[in-house]
Amino acid sequence: MINVTLPDGSMREYPKGSTAMDVALSISEGLARNVLAAKINGEVKDASFSLHSNCELQLLTWTDVEGKSTMWHSSAHLMAEALEFVFPGIKLAIGPPITNGFYYDVDLGEHAITEKDLEIVEEKMRELAKAKNPFIRKEIAKEEAIAYFTEKNDPYKLELLSELTDGTITFYTQGNFTDLCRGPHIPDTGFIKAIKLLSIAGAYWRGDEKNKQLTRIYGITFPKQSELVAYLEKLEEAKRRDHRKLGKELDLFTFSAKVGQGLPLWLPKGAALRERLENFLKKAQRKAGYQQVITPHIGNKELYVCSGHYEKYGADSFQPIKTPDPNEEFYLKPMNCPHHCEIFKARPRSYKDLPTRFAEFGTVYRYEQSGELHGLTRVRSFTQDDAHIFCTQEQVKDEFKNVIDIVLYVLKTLDFQNFTAQISLRDKEKSEKYIGTDENWAKAEQAIIEAAAEKNLDTVVAYGEAAFYGPKLDFMVQDALGREWQLGTIQVDYNLPERFELEYVGADNQKHRPVMIHRAPFGSMERFVAVLLEHCAGDFPLWLASDQFIILPVSEKYNEYAEKVSEFLNNSDIRGLVDDRNEKVGKKIRDAELAKVPFMLIVGEEELVSNTVAVRQRAKGDLGKLPYEEFMVLVQKEIDIQLSMNSLK
Repeated sequence: MINVTLPDGSMREYPKGSTAMDVALSISEGLARNVLAAKINGEVKDASFSLHSNCELQLLTWTDVEGKSTMWHSSAHLMAEALEFVFPGIKLAIGPPITNGFYYDVDLGEHAITEKDLEIVEEKMRELAKAKNPFIRKEIAKEEAIAYFTEKNDPYKLELLSELTDGTITFYTQGNFTDLCRGPHIPDTGFIKAIKLLSIAGAYWRGDEKNKQLTRIYGITFPKQSELVAYLEKLEEAKRRDHRKLGKELDLFTFSAKVGQGLPLWLPKGAALRERLENFLKKAQRKAGYQQVITPHIGNKELYVCSGHYEKYGADSFQPIKTPDPNEEFYLKPMNCPHHCEIFKARPRSYKDLPTRFAEFGTVYRYEQSGELHGLTRVRSFTQDDAHIFCTQEQVKDEFKNVIDIVLYVLKTLDFQNFTAQISLRDKEKSEKYIGTDENWAKAEQAIIEAAAEKNLDTVVAYGEAAFYGPKLDFMVQDALGREWQLGTIQVDYNLPERFELEYVGADNQKHRPVMIHRAPFGSMERFVAVLLEHCAGDFPLWLASDQFIILPVSEKYNEYAEKVSEFLNNSDIRGLVDDRNEKVGKKIRDAELAKVPFMLIVGEEELVSNTVAVRQRAKGDLGKLPYEEFMVLVQKEIDIQLSMNSLK
């Protein structure tokens, strides 16, 4: 007999050799009908996996991330089986699950695939799913595996096999399809009820542009048709909220092939939006004791050799900048922190100076592959709301908690209510990825864990996600569509002060090494604006909107009065303009709604005589007539409420 410990801490006894599914059946048949896979001692396995020793067991269903991933992995195999039926002779590469769904990379040979063909493949998948074919795992000798794929003339599977050792190779079969795969998989194809193939793209074999370009087919499946319908509706909403589309409609930013890929150009309204965000954070930073600094866009190669950035990122950076002096070599800066270290080092420091907090909206440059660029979320030039705190060991935790307060203030003011704080630690198995001593890493990691706990944050731990120089706390934010984004980050660093030989004189009159905290509440201005755009669908809070009002004269004879009101409001720091086009008021209102202007002020004969405006609030309707001075007060009060409701303590 063996002991099986379940997630609730209870322990049950089963005969050795029992499967995870046997455990599920012993609990309830209803549970067993929903089990997709099992997590055994932290490793995801087939539900048919036999248990031969005491273990911890979690039965995975559709409600678990690993359960979804297992079903989508199996769905990729189901799609591959359907593709082989519809397009005989194709060669299959790889087909993994992804965050939402799955894909398979396929060499179609002489075949061409269209959107219409996807419907045929979908229908075949439904037919195969209804057969409820089990996924059967088989351990196979390397020689036998090579023979199988040689007969199928599949160079991609043969290349993968060449990298595997005998005794570690497994095949999975469902119906008439067999694939090289380590698993795990769902019990049978019958769990797959709703299917949608989403798109076709090109993808180089193994991500190398020197290799052949394959066809990548994306899809998603669900256990219920209603869930697929809801997902597709969410996809349509995501298209409506796409920041690239909204950025163009709202006249915020653009890209130019002549300027270069991944190098955004901020238009006047976008630049003003950025400035408002920057001023919002600068005000909070001044209150928290930060000093603003400015550093160059380039740095000597030796600066980044010293910091470690050259070793870690040099090969992926822009090419070095040469000067007439053959002994000089500069790089576009990939990070602001080395420059801030040199500012700290510029004069002697005492313990009385600490903590010292330097802040900068600093633009940095990283050479992302062209295929990875995406609007503002993945660019080659971006501005970080960067700051670096130099403090004593004793000050680390309090400073870290103060930074958490700033990040929470930013997120809540901009209505990001759902987020998780990810404690990003070292990969325990790959210490070569990091710089610094184990002792310093342990101290830094412990400080973050304790600070997050004391601030009562909802946290998860992610091993292997630390920066190369230190652990960090990453804020994983959910937008209005439930998608997760990594925005703000805080990092504890014992290593750069060591590498730059930073010092301060302590109360004992001896020299000591400061600790460095890196932080960026927005993360980067580009990515933050993109996520914010999609989160609020371009309908910014009043304090942030490009135009807070638009005045709509009912005819040309009221344009002069409209300009008078506009001048008064703009002089009162309320932004807006006059729509003096020779159009009907109804069209002007529709256009203002599309432009997402918060307030429309309609003026005609009655408003002119009474020195009022007819106020219409976007998405809320008519608010009645107000003297325009009262409208000014109304707007100012609403802005004050928006900015003070989550005020920084």
